[in-house]
Amino acid sequence: MLNLETKVEELTSVGKTAASHLKRLGIETVAHLIAWYPFRYDDFSQLKDIRDLKAGEIATVQGKIELLATKRSPRKKMMITECFLSDDTGSIKAIWFGQKYITKVLENNDSVFFSGKIDGDLFDHYFQNPSFEKVSDDTAHTARIVPIYPLTYGLTQKQIRFLVKHSLVNIKLNEDWLGEDIKKEYNLIDLDQAIHNIHFPDDLKELYKAKRRLKFGELLEFHLQNYLVKKDLEKALAIPLTFNELETKKIVNSLGFTLTDAQKKCTWQILQDMTLKKPMNRLLEGDVGSGKTVVAALPIANAALNGYQTALLAPTEILAFQHFESLKEIFKTVDLNIALLTRTKQLITNTKNQEVEKITKGKLLKKINSKEIDLVIGTHAVIQDKVEFNNLALVIIDEQHRFGVAQRKAIRDKSGDKNTTPHLLSMTATPIPRTLALTLYGDLDISIINELPPGRKKPETTLVDKRDRNKSYKFIEQEILKGRQAFVICPLIDESDKLGVKAVTEEYKRLSEKVFPNLKVGLLHGKLKTQAKEDVMKEMSENKINILVATSVIEVGVNIPNANVMIIESAERFGLAQLHQFRGRINRSTHQAYCYLFSDNINEKTFTRLKTLTECFDGFKLAEVDLKLRGSGNMSGTRQSGLFNNFRIANFNDVELIAETKKAADSISTNDPQLINYPEIKEAAKEIHPE
Repeated sequence: MLNLETKVEELTSVGKTAASHLKRLGIETVAHLIAWYPFRYDDFSQLKDIRDLKAGEIATVQGKIELLATKRSPRKKMMITECFLSDDTGSIKAIWFGQKYITKVLENNDSVFFSGKIDGDLFDHYFQNPSFEKVSDDTAHTARIVPIYPLTYGLTQKQIRFLVKHSLVNIKLNEDWLGEDIKKEYNLIDLDQAIHNIHFPDDLKELYKAKRRLKFGELLEFHLQNYLVKKDLEKALAIPLTFNELETKKIVNSLGFTLTDAQKKCTWQILQDMTLKKPMNRLLEGDVGSGKTVVAALPIANAALNGYQTALLAPTEILAFQHFESLKEIFKTVDLNIALLTRTKQLITNTKNQEVEKITKGKLLKKINSKEIDLVIGTHAVIQDKVEFNNLALVIIDEQHRFGVAQRKAIRDKSGDKNTTPHLLSMTATPIPRTLALTLYGDLDISIINELPPGRKKPETTLVDKRDRNKSYKFIEQEILKGRQAFVICPLIDESDKLGVKAVTEEYKRLSEKVFPNLKVGLLHGKLKTQAKEDVMKEMSENKINILVATSVIEVGVNIPNANVMIIESAERFGLAQLHQFRGRINRSTHQAYCYLFSDNINEKTFTRLKTLTECFDGFKLAEVDLKLRGSGNMSGTRQSGLFNNFRIANFNDVELIAETKKAADSISTNDPQLINYPEIKEAAKEIHPE
């Protein structure tokens, strides 16, 4: 019998190689495996005859493969795979772009299910990039709703399905942590049933109930953790920090630009919070390019001028290094010691002399503990490592939306004074619809930077027809001749290519060899080593790279003010919020910015969504629009990133469910303030949703 802690290498048919591939996805135990939820589903249970297919509909058919071949497109220089699928009633063509692997997994005469949108017109129908599944005797894989999982190189869908099915059959899940009264009141199925049906539903109704139960659990846990945080903070004491007006004005006057009214207001709110004995617990929301970093800088300086330390946590090493560089410049008029601490790099600098030194990790930890460092900038590892602060008074978390009780306790334990709690400032560039902010973050005070710095021009955003691509390329060349730079963003195309490396590498090769042979084209993706990423970004910042081809790794925080043009390939694959984040990378100076949305696969709904982006640059308005366009709960859609990027299945489109779970959490906390009947609430994430 298996248990949740069973290592994946102990499972049937998992050797060392497969185990290493699974670990690359973060799957090390059975608990991780059964919480590796599908990101979409193919419905092979409702089959249509090929002769009955109509353009524009989404359909599933079964037939035999004929005339399978791969060739190179003469115009795009891209590999195209084609075949025909035939049943007793007719045949239909299928086309895949840039997916040569198809010919390795399919052969002529294979019996296959195809599922996807039917493109074409009244007389000529075809599938474009359809999902497919070979017909087999295994009912886990055929003639039903089939789960599609995020993969990495070396793993297949069938491997993951087999391992999940094997685990679910041979494991007894922990007792459901939700009480029977809550399940009855909100019409929720049992947890074990939900876990099974999220992977292998018999029909869409079962899938809906499973998603609803799991989302409810995640959101309820989120609200209850917020309740615990609020309760915890009510008893906590912080170090009150005096506002040093004179030195703050010196820093502001040295910036070389004038703060916006919104920046001034937000800074004042934060500094006032920090004068109190009650720990600050504030969220700073600012649209892309609104100037959050300088707002955060002033409280950091104020803490140091009071003789206390600050920790600034960033989601990526690239962003941590960028904060190190920009804050070093902002603080040039004050005497601060700043350190960068990441998994691969340790640096220190004094802001007066601006010289950057490498330092060993051991020496840096000693300096932090002896109060020689005023500001430590790093990734989340700062609170998980052997870091002990001397007198930590302020913690700033950039782009981290779920910083719970355990993390707060870890910081308090490292702060140097277990009797006080550091002030906490969370920052995000992901606009939260105003209708959700209060419900989600009732325990937080919220500051919003709702205006851009003076001189910033709104990017001209254009939806480009494929016939006009060359015009966009020529325009980029013209801008580069003026001294500007450009980004080209590529999405994940092949689900087995989890980090989008294959797609971005092919596009980099095409652009550097065929489209821009006389320009310096760079490449950036998630699989590059940290030093390689930093080298690329350094070259980009020094204008040694004209065009950077990248994956969504550049979504957050990348700051290249000289870059003013961006192409987003397959724009329909991204949400509005993510597209807006990308676009924000080219709106960081007074140069006019231009964003081109490329898409070869646009339907009416996609066109409406992308058209909205061309007409609006207000991230908060876009968040509201996205919410309306996507609806209140994407129960059968794909997993989304952004606000709930630490959740396995919930997202901020689940408006009604967010409200329902808040109501449930309020009821639980009122009737059971100590959560005595919910001892598992802090452990539930580890058991079912392992972090």
